[in-house]
Amino acid sequence: MTQERRAAITGSGVFTPSEVITNDELVVAFNAYADRQNALHAEAIAAGERAPVPQSSAEFIKSASGIEQRFVLDKAGTLDPDRMFPRLADRPDDAPSQMAEMAVTACTEALAKAGVAAGEIDAVICAASNHERAYPAIAIEIQELLGTGGFAFDMNVACSSATFGIQAATDMIRSGSIDRAIVVNPEICSAHLEWRDRDCHFIFGDVCTAVVLEAEDLAKGDRFVIRSTRCATQFSNNIRNNDGFLRRTRDAMDDRRDMQFVQNGRKVFKEVLPMVSKHIADHMADEGVGADDLKRLWLHQANKSMNDFIGKKVLGRVPDPAEQPNILQDYANTSSAGSIIAFAKYSEDLAPGDTGLICSFGAGYSVGSVLVTRA
Repeated sequence: MTQERRAAITGSGVFTPSEVITNDELVVAFNAYADRQNALHAEAIAAGERAPVPQSSAEFIKSASGIEQRFVLDKAGTLDPDRMFPRLADRPDDAPSQMAEMAVTACTEALAKAGVAAGEIDAVICAASNHERAYPAIAIEIQELLGTGGFAFDMNVACSSATFGIQAATDMIRSGSIDRAIVVNPEICSAHLEWRDRDCHFIFGDVCTAVVLEAEDLAKGDRFVIRSTRCATQFSNNIRNNDGFLRRTRDAMDDRRDMQFVQNGRKVFKEVLPMVSKHIADHMADEGVGADDLKRLWLHQANKSMNDFIGKKVLGRVPDPAEQPNILQDYANTSSAGSIIAFAKYSEDLAPGDTGLICSFGAGYSVGSVLVTRA
């Protein structure tokens, strides 16, 4: 009987946009928008027919989320009080898409770290929370631009897309159907955030991450062997975005609030935190990994309070910052890419034999976890 092959993460890459919006800059733009809206609707507000748009503050954003800034593809459009969303120009069909362009940069870095040529890759999985078109798949475009072989496909499990993509690639390698894969996560979160809503206008940023996975026997250098993966979903409407292919068949869609990111934050906190904490604890228990065995938690970067809660539940104590690194303060919530940014930036210091866990969670509800050991 042929022994099952083990998969390993051998390289990672991060594309970071050049433009940054700080909390202070964002608040100035949002409050200018709020002032204009309140002046425009002053009579209706005075009559009690319309609620005024409340002011935001940098202190509120930091307290609510732990975010201090975010990287974006277009700063000017997002900070324009008359616009409040990015200007991302349509590209001709013969030009690379925005997502594919971001992906090539992240993938090239990951391939270089793995010491793998693009032509050695058998599968490209583009796993992200929003894709800029229905078809052809962004993944196939990335495959063409990189010059990889095999096949490619898109995947969407919202903020859990990266870990679900890693599980899919791992299973293919274990089965012997492929030798190597890239899982890439181009997230243009600024395009679907409702920047005019005080409760969420600060949440998201743009970025792209990528990881190379190989059969362990093919790995050329340091690697993180994937010990086990686990995914779970449970339907909920508490995180939703209705911007789909039906949008263009309706009228006056530009002001439909539900066509952008919508979240019932209190319910998400109440329902997602126990789900994720139990998911991780059960995964570790089934693999014989105790809290003291876990050297690093690379969690989804949605909210600092959420991560602090999960880390305390999993470890049974308040995690040391080095044990549970946050990149949220610099990148904001980057959907599926968040846990991979944390992994890419805070993994090289682990020693051979050290065990860590990558976990992402979000709309669906969905949660995915990947147990790895440094080799």
